[in-house]
Amino acid sequence: MRYGLIAGNGRFPFMVAAGARRAGVSLSVAAIREETDPTLEAEVERLTWVGIGQLGKMIRFFKGEGVEKAIMAGQVKHVQIFSRAVPDARMLKMLLKLPRRNTNSLIGAVAEELASEGIELINSTYFLQDSLPQPGTLTNRKPNAAERADVEYGLEIAREMAGLDLGQTIVVRGKACVAIEAMEGTDETIRRAGELLRGGRKTPKRLRLTSGSLTVLKLSKPDQDMRFDVPVIGIPTIETMIAAGATCLCISAGKTLMFDRDEMIALANKNKIAILAVL
Repeated sequence: MRYGLIAGNGRFPFMVAAGARRAGVSLSVAAIREETDPTLEAEVERLTWVGIGQLGKMIRFFKGEGVEKAIMAGQVKHVQIFSRAVPDARMLKMLLKLPRRNTNSLIGAVAEELASEGIELINSTYFLQDSLPQPGTLTNRKPNAAERADVEYGLEIAREMAGLDLGQTIVVRGKACVAIEAMEGTDETIRRAGELLRGGRKTPKRLRLTSGSLTVLKLSKPDQDMRFDVPVIGIPTIETMIAAGATCLCISAGKTLMFDRDEMIALANKNKIAILAVL
């Protein structure tokens, strides 16, 4: 069976390519010209470049390659999709039918277009099961009582947010919600929380009444579609937490992709950051 890869930006497409090689699988890659790192071309057997709005070209490439299953890996910036794309006829027709102008609606519609051509969009971690954490503490240090309390509070917020089309990151201190991710991304959300703590008199009164360090939760949705928008963490996540003064990270077991897992955990251990995976 031939597998296809729709490659966005970052490390994720490279990880999928490496995982496929380990599994003895050859990939046909549709690389997004505005997003994909050009060095990916040297890592795969077959690659074609498509513009962000060239849905028809991408499908024709996959059909010509005999692709039956496809994986989507790597971010495509929201602003690229809805502001800068020059859509071909197939993409334009699909955009006009979207119920909402958000990323999930768009990618769900792309999956339907692929399915109409006999191409199944599958779990983006299909070749990366070893990079998904099991439940439990992943670091030397376990969360302390205060961090555990903040994790429980953050999980309550996450359950309330489950039906909303918001980001996956929540930052908590002393059972007060400091920051929630919107479109800025995980690292910016953590950075914003750290800036709030350092804001002196500009710090919100509710936050001044709390104590302790920041706890970060990056969680999948209860009905997380593992074909796209899978939560991802890596060394930059830990580096940003260190700079922001965060000491605990809670992630979803089995549904969070960990880039450079061993190096990331080693950095967390060195800085006494606790990482907890929960179901």
